[in-house]
Amino acid sequence: MTMRSCFIFALFGTVLVGCTSTKEDASRYSIDNDIAPDAPLTVDHIEDAHPKYEPYSLGGNTDYTLRGKDYKIIKNTNEFKQQGKASWYGEKFHGHLTSNGEIYDMYSMSAAHKTLPIPSYVKVTNTDNGKSAVVRVNDRGPFHEGRIIDLSYAAAYKLDVVKTGTANVEIEVINIDKPVGEQANKLLPKYIIQVATSKHPERTRTLADELGQKLSVASFLESTEQQHRVFLGPFNDYALTQTTLEQVKMLGYSSAFIKKHTPKLTMSNTIDNE
Repeated sequence: MTMRSCFIFALFGTVLVGCTSTKEDASRYSIDNDIAPDAPLTVDHIEDAHPKYEPYSLGGNTDYTLRGKDYKIIKNTNEFKQQGKASWYGEKFHGHLTSNGEIYDMYSMSAAHKTLPIPSYVKVTNTDNGKSAVVRVNDRGPFHEGRIIDLSYAAAYKLDVVKTGTANVEIEVINIDKPVGEQANKLLPKYIIQVATSKHPERTRTLADELGQKLSVASFLESTEQQHRVFLGPFNDYALTQTTLEQVKMLGYSSAFIKKHTPKLTMSNTIDNE
């Protein structure tokens, strides 16, 4: 069973908080030591994670430093394979946030990895017994020397790792092609950048037009009686959204941030960002 150190990525930021003391652990978790649930699972009822294309999460995909060690998120996962030790985590972390802001479910086929982009789908093979399973990576860890992946309780149970605590494994990323055309428009979430807020409609309209032209992206306004907000987007590609945000901040709008696009916002002008 894993004794991994907990940490939290800010869902829409880059803050990394290490939890190192017993007192901090006690305040965050209802139990001190990680354990398996009382009710055992039946392997026949555990389905592998179903790989599908998913854009990388807003949170949990920034390079980080923990305990003086730097971790760089892998940019290209094509043909990625890795061998090492697998551990698992269970009831102590059940119901708490993962690194990308999802809720950890020990009964799901999920896992934690130190540097794979989130989410990623990974085939895990227990080389001690030949059993394999597919999991979805949505968390960071484990931070023990030699361990390469932290399995959910369900995944560990299916791979017969629960009793031993750790096992020798090989992991292989399953890459899914990005949808194109109409299929992409239906499946992919859109992102927008909120640039500024003002009480003056003319100023915000002018700013939206100027930024849209300067950065060659769509711009629009969201207005109420009291406030007018300037947005850029929507973008289908989160990486492009991040790049545009960096450009916006270089222009002096340091408080700009990324958020999910909501259909109620009305576009004022549109430029294709594909």
